[in-house]
Amino acid sequence: MRPIRIALQLQPQHAEYARIRETVAEAEELGVDVLFTWDHFFPLDGDPDGRHFECWTMLAAWAEATTRVELGPLVSCVGYRNPDLLADMARTVDHVSRGRVILGLGSGWFERDFTDYGYDPATPARRLDDLTRALPRIQSRLAALNPPPVRRMPVLIGGSGERRTLRLVAEHADIWHAFGDPDTLRHKAGVLREHCAAVGRDPDRIEISGSVGGGPSPAGEPDDLGPKLRDAGVSLFTLGVSGPDYDLGLLRRWLAWRDAQ
Repeated sequence: MRPIRIALQLQPQHAEYARIRETVAEAEELGVDVLFTWDHFFPLDGDPDGRHFECWTMLAAWAEATTRVELGPLVSCVGYRNPDLLADMARTVDHVSRGRVILGLGSGWFERDFTDYGYDPATPARRLDDLTRALPRIQSRLAALNPPPVRRMPVLIGGSGERRTLRLVAEHADIWHAFGDPDTLRHKAGVLREHCAAVGRDPDRIEISGSVGGGPSPAGEPDDLGPKLRDAGVSLFTLGVSGPDYDLGLLRRWLAWRDAQ
């Protein structure tokens, strides 16, 4: 089995950047394995016009401010940036971080992000079409860049659609992130294995990331939720925290559970 890893999605809403920067340093010192942010332009809860910061410019700053943790977007919407440009941005941050970027990709869903910034919100199906077209373009651009990324950047795809999204995971992803309770994730993982068989991919080469709070999945205590998700195939346990204060109490408990294993 893959070793247990703990990720923190630091949601850049309602907080001063100085507080975000302090939390990044604290999380790395505590021993978190991965630091994620999200790719939105506005808060998702609380005051819809509250403080907020952009994903990739902030990741570049985190790359300079940290030394050990992997980092990336959970996830970057391919509809917000030309796919070739997105590849170049990720490659640049990978060099700033000396090879620690996880390239999280998705189709997007928050309508205000699209409409307020002048993008076509389209339909979920068309957004998945965009993701399908973007993935090979991103890989092609990464292969052509000089210098190339420091390492082969792991590609993370977020989403649980059984017909299309999980097929893209089977074809392209090194990490799959999904929300859901253990039974749901176990079922989805079974569907992913079927897609892997269809495309000739070993499903064990895809790490499974499961949400353990801070999103649609309810927060749970590690001693109870951890073994259940582990049994469903999860090895990357991803906790989301929101500003302005960024309470890391639950993160500390997840890290203690990881270390006790």
